[in-house]
Amino acid sequence: MPKIAPELSARAVAALKAEGRHAVGGAPGLHLRIANGHRGWVLRVVVGEQRRDLGLGPFPETGLAEARQKAREMHQLVRQGIDPLVTKRALRSTLSARQASEKKFDWCVAEFVRSKSVEWKNAKHRQQWENTLKTYASPYVGHLLVQDIDLQHVLLCLEPIWQTKNETASRLRGRIESVLDWAAVCKYRTGDNPARWKGHLDKVLAAPMKIQKVQHHPAVAINDMPAFIDALRQRAGTAARALEFTILTAARSGEVRGATWGEIDFDAGIWTIPGPRMKAKREHRVPLGDAAMQLLKAQPRIKDVELVFPGSKGGPLSDMSLTAVMRRMEVKAVPHGFRSTFRDWVGDRTDFPRDLAEMALAHAFESKTEEAYRRGDAVERRRVMMTSWAGFIGYR
Repeated sequence: MPKIAPELSARAVAALKAEGRHAVGGAPGLHLRIANGHRGWVLRVVVGEQRRDLGLGPFPETGLAEARQKAREMHQLVRQGIDPLVTKRALRSTLSARQASEKKFDWCVAEFVRSKSVEWKNAKHRQQWENTLKTYASPYVGHLLVQDIDLQHVLLCLEPIWQTKNETASRLRGRIESVLDWAAVCKYRTGDNPARWKGHLDKVLAAPMKIQKVQHHPAVAINDMPAFIDALRQRAGTAARALEFTILTAARSGEVRGATWGEIDFDAGIWTIPGPRMKAKREHRVPLGDAAMQLLKAQPRIKDVELVFPGSKGGPLSDMSLTAVMRRMEVKAVPHGFRSTFRDWVGDRTDFPRDLAEMALAHAFESKTEEAYRRGDAVERRRVMMTSWAGFIGYR
């Protein structure tokens, strides 16, 4: 146990200028150390058989009285068989760990989007995620630690728009739930997810199906198709031919606008769309009937351009180009609506089975079991159906 030095007054301590250690008394081993213009408190203690020099803070930020109190507390720990330095390191480690795990919601959103956006289809999807959460969640919970977010916070985000913008609110709820699930996996929060729907929010919010009004894509009526096709075939331009091909194949307009000559097998009469260009991310084979084949053979090829229906500068047609054709024809419908017209025709006017129509539309199977057992794509049976469709809408 070090000898207790005479107790210096606060004024005497402040007057110390010489470099080195200066015992100040009031607690064994307490010194003011002065080096290179810096002054700080050091406590020298012996723990077991080891000597420890413990820093107690800078001077004058830490005053004499406070330094003496800290020194006495350290001696008390030593008498209890506790190494103050080990304890100090443990406390610092605990603090660092707690600070590392204390993440705010906005930070978690940014990290979640960064880690997951590689799975998303395009930059627009990422932007939609960020904008939705920034607009409707950040003002209420962005500044909160994710560990502290509970039901009342989630409701603050959802209730203002649940009745008036339910589709947006439903997406918002799902995105908040995903971010909080991610935070839980990363150990930034514990407990149940307050944004979950089943058995939780469904007890306090109206069901979306009771609020949302389903709006289908406007489509040309079945009986109006022959007249529409006749008018469409009289229009010139690549966009008009792309729309015609879209109707003949019951494909999505984006799949047609991105079609390349390399995807077309003229000998087999099959258009193979690669998985990355499909909504379901699975390769899709489209049987091409005589009308579709004649259209392709008549379509001019441009040197060094692989697209079947290129825009004016050689790139893909814009997503509005096919819609613009219909607007100029003064038809109140959209290209995607022709898939609905085709599906209605199959169901109401033919005996072709339902699953054949669903395959033609590249819809996902409703049942995972059905998907597991249905390996083929019935391409030749679909060719018969698509040829019948072409005949119905006016191709001879």
